[in-house]
Amino acid sequence: MKKFIALMLALVMVFALCACGQQAAPAPAEKPAEQPAEQPAEKPADDVTVITLWSIATESDSSHQAFIDAIAEFEANHPGVKIEHVTTENEAYKTKIKAAMSSGEGLPDVFFTWGMGFLGEFVNAGRVYCVDKEYENYKSELPEAMTVNVRYDNKMYGVPYTMSLITLYANMDILAKVGYTDIPATYEEMIDCCDKLVAAGEIPFGVAGKEKWCLSEYVEPLVIKSVGGQKLRDMYNGVASWNDPGVIDAITAFQTMIDKGYFDPSANALSNDEVKNNFIAGKTAFYQNGSWNNKDIGEQAQFNVKAGTFPVLNDSIPLYSMIGGPNNTLAVTESSEHKDLAVAAAFELARFMSDADYKSGANLPCWAADPNAEVNDLIQVAADMASKAADMVLFGDNFLTADAANTYLDYIEMAWAKEVTPQEYVDGLDSELG
Repeated sequence: MKKFIALMLALVMVFALCACGQQAAPAPAEKPAEQPAEQPAEKPADDVTVITLWSIATESDSSHQAFIDAIAEFEANHPGVKIEHVTTENEAYKTKIKAAMSSGEGLPDVFFTWGMGFLGEFVNAGRVYCVDKEYENYKSELPEAMTVNVRYDNKMYGVPYTMSLITLYANMDILAKVGYTDIPATYEEMIDCCDKLVAAGEIPFGVAGKEKWCLSEYVEPLVIKSVGGQKLRDMYNGVASWNDPGVIDAITAFQTMIDKGYFDPSANALSNDEVKNNFIAGKTAFYQNGSWNNKDIGEQAQFNVKAGTFPVLNDSIPLYSMIGGPNNTLAVTESSEHKDLAVAAAFELARFMSDADYKSGANLPCWAADPNAEVNDLIQVAADMASKAADMVLFGDNFLTADAANTYLDYIEMAWAKEVTPQEYVDGLDSELG
């Protein structure tokens, strides 16, 4: 992508604007998963300084190889230092890191985290080291605007490396069967397209019904494209009512999609990986999830795939009102016995990961990137959408406090199960989060 420098400047402006009014809060709690952590294969020699790193980069994660390569480079540049990398599946990791932070025992030196609320809980508990001083050595490569989601009282507690957007992926071979040569540009076209897909025996959307965060990846684009980014941000911050006609319209649209059979009938039995693999296998027409899927979809899909964004429900809202932002982050624990090395690892690994994930097509970089790098088509689309963003609000379960996020996701799950009406949805959130 030859215009990446211009893109980075555009993104800095976007995040400088989007940071206004954002509140970093504690993390959402999640259901534990059964999958155990992967353990390091070898025990380091006694004369080696060991830095422990926890992450979600299991073998199935798109960033797994990039972490391996980043660690190898760091160890080569720091003789006598060994990074012990322990990986845990996404949902189980959330439970594991929260438990460790709560007890203060067995903490790693460096840990993967999401921004705002998720990291904020640990910062508020005094478990995270402030990296303001060390950031001065890297700020020419990591724009300050990319750090907005890891700042608390204007102090920096994490090192972001990639940013993500909720992205709508489309199997254009399936859409062509019902007369569509592009992703529907309006809500009316989307309804028409999905009606025709159902009539043709195709499944419009795949979603992991048993993973609440996946359901939110459908609800949040509908809400932001009904009320706009600032109103959604104000709702998260508790300064605006959820009982808004736009939110009611969004939940009505979501439940209409359910009623009309737009979602995979097996959704409640599927994990997100299964849903993504079904899309890659050509079993659904659309898949809406994070842009971190660009690499897997771009490399594995054997059909004409396009990426874009869900159309607006309210014509007064800009199309590129997006859910996402700089989020994947490495942070250092306050209890680390090797803070200098741990901080160096956090910054150097993050810089490597930003570049590697971008070049592999896994995600957009937070750090300055090679303007001449060859990247896949899907990551270019994500970069273009980010540069056009009129506003960008972080994922709700990262934005909110732990208890609030649980309540918020519970209501999304209830809307999915048709256990609440749109009016009951907004009344409930106002009552419990207002």
